[in-house]
Amino acid sequence: MNSKRVGVGVIGAGVISNHYLENLTRFPDLNVVAIADLDQERARARARQFGLRHLLVHELLAHDDIEIVLNLTVPAAHFDVSARILASGKHVWSEKPLAISRREARLLLDKAGRRGLRVACAPDTFLGGALQTAQRAVLAGRIGEPKSALAIMQSPGPEGTHPNPAFYYDQGAGPLLDMGPYHVTALVQTLGAVRRVSSVSSTARAVRRVLVGAGAGTEFDVRVPSQHMALLEFASGARATLVTSFDSGIRRDLLELHGTEASLEVPDPNRFAGTGRFVPLHAEPEDVPAVGSTWGRGVGVLELARSIRDDVPERASGALACHVLDVLLAIEEAARAGAPRTLESTVASPAPLDENWDPTAATL
Repeated sequence: MNSKRVGVGVIGAGVISNHYLENLTRFPDLNVVAIADLDQERARARARQFGLRHLLVHELLAHDDIEIVLNLTVPAAHFDVSARILASGKHVWSEKPLAISRREARLLLDKAGRRGLRVACAPDTFLGGALQTAQRAVLAGRIGEPKSALAIMQSPGPEGTHPNPAFYYDQGAGPLLDMGPYHVTALVQTLGAVRRVSSVSSTARAVRRVLVGAGAGTEFDVRVPSQHMALLEFASGARATLVTSFDSGIRRDLLELHGTEASLEVPDPNRFAGTGRFVPLHAEPEDVPAVGSTWGRGVGVLELARSIRDDVPERASGALACHVLDVLLAIEEAARAGAPRTLESTVASPAPLDENWDPTAATL
């Protein structure tokens, strides 16, 4: 077994790359080698910030010391960039969504399978201590038999914090495909695969305005619904209500799991840490502190790297990402058609991490 640290390269030097690199460069099992971007000056700046090499995309893909490449490009480019990564003989970690169509997602997994490579995908928040603790509580039967869930993400939209927010309102994004993966992944983690969905959608404003950065005041078109409200039916028989919205002045990130014996308030699925709350039907609530790692974005890349070295399946797998994408696309389709959609895929819930799983340990 190869016991060397796993070499990592990054394609895409936007805002999210900073969050990844702050953590990846601290994990002793990883060796972050280089970063590339079509905007070479942006890539140079990020390379200087973290002491990396700045390379062109084709140079990064040809680099012998890189085994995993992070695809941090915009959603519409995910398929093309990930396909290039696989063609170069390297494993993929993709930002969510894995692709913007089922066909593209399946093609990536098929291509990886033929080449003996792996495709893994964000979000990796479900590997954080908060959601891991919730999963263990459900598996231990603390809420009884899981019956229903409520998942809500509401905000005014990213134009108040992101200097280039237009892509959030284009194909492959919107609140459903941008933020929905966090909540749907957490639901699949705890309740299993989704079987059928129903939904409605709406758009509050057809044009938005950039509010921060050099482009403040610039207007752009909204090309996808800015709110979806969905009902998810799980193969287990459980049900969940999901709301994703960029149309709300009230900010809310909520996940509740309800069973035959108790309910569980789960911390924000877009975060790795937080204290949940166990609420029995006829007894006093109690806090549920997170047990496990609370490091941020990048732990999924590390878990992928260790899984490659140990020759075991990774948890943030392409199969999980494909099922989550299937759910999200079915929600879109159900809203457009005004009729329920049955899922084409299924997946097993990823097994919980050991409570002592430590990203800062040198294991390779």
